[in-house]
Amino acid sequence: MNDMLHNTPFPEAIAQICHEANRTFCHLIGDDSQLLWTDAPLWQRQSALFGVEKVISGQATEPKSLHESWYEVKKAQGWVYGEVKDPDKKTHPCMVPYSELPEEQRMKDDLFFAIVKAFSK
Repeated sequence: MNDMLHNTPFPEAIAQICHEANRTFCHLIGDDSQLLWTDAPLWQRQSALFGVEKVISGQATEPKSLHESWYEVKKAQGWVYGEVKDPDKKTHPCMVPYSELPEEQRMKDDLFFAIVKAFSK
């Protein structure tokens, strides 16, 4: 088995895999703003871990509910809609209902959800 899974609590390992898949997907659609997991800010790593825990616990049963959970946490932390993701200003273009997300953003939720489900069987 991979050393990463031996040295990291399993939900965190899944969060790292999800983050890296998301980072790669973002790169493919022209968004190079995502850092490697090891360089990502704590809030971003915690957000990925939160998403993993929501799916594993059954509280997020589909990509839509995963996005809704993420949205509620961000909103409670003071994040608002903005055309550009800016952690200092707490703006994010995905601070909209799931139905209003662009297709590529819904695909990121689909990918994240599928990875968690695959690794938590």
